[in-house]
Amino acid sequence: MIQLLYTVIFAEVALIMTLLFKTPLRKLVIMTLDRIKRGRGPVVVKTIATTVFVVLLSSVYSILKIQRGSVESGVLSPTDQILMAKHMLEASLMGFVLFLSLMIDRLHHYIRELRLLRKTMETAKKQNRGFEDGKNASAEEVKALGEEVAALKAKIKRLESECETKGKELKSAQAETEALRKQADGFLLEYDRLLEDNQNLRNQLESIDQGPGGKKTM
Repeated sequence: MIQLLYTVIFAEVALIMTLLFKTPLRKLVIMTLDRIKRGRGPVVVKTIATTVFVVLLSSVYSILKIQRGSVESGVLSPTDQILMAKHMLEASLMGFVLFLSLMIDRLHHYIRELRLLRKTMETAKKQNRGFEDGKNASAEEVKALGEEVAALKAKIKRLESECETKGKELKSAQAETEALRKQADGFLLEYDRLLEDNQNLRNQLESIDQGPGGKKTM
């Protein structure tokens, strides 16, 4: 029993030393502990720990029983001394085993938390870098948009100038059209007057060509 406890203690100490220092073996140990804590592993570990704790209480009870018997008899026999020392050693070793087991569990938990924290920090750093890169890209895009806006403003001014010139030309063309229309109206009036004069002349010629009594003169 004592040899088994010593073996377990040495194994736990070696496991703790492996967890304390960053070596390729630590990764394997952490993966093994992760698998142990999955499925039925926690139940088995708790069962073993409970058994060790019960045996520890039994050893403590045996020590108290031997002490009580020695108090009643007033004498502690060599056999009782050996048994008492044996139970005390077993209780100490089992307590140390439970303590080291708790240390291994906490170390494993803290290492996992540390790894998750590092991953979170790396993710945050990557996001920060991406944000800074995006910010720089946004600044370049804003600069490019500013240049494009400036070019569009210049184009708008040029188009406004051309539009103003075209407007002046249109007004001039409209004035010329109005003058031509008025001139055409004058021509139409003159044409109507000429037609009327022509008709009058024809009437006069017809009246001259006709003789007295409504007959034409030879």
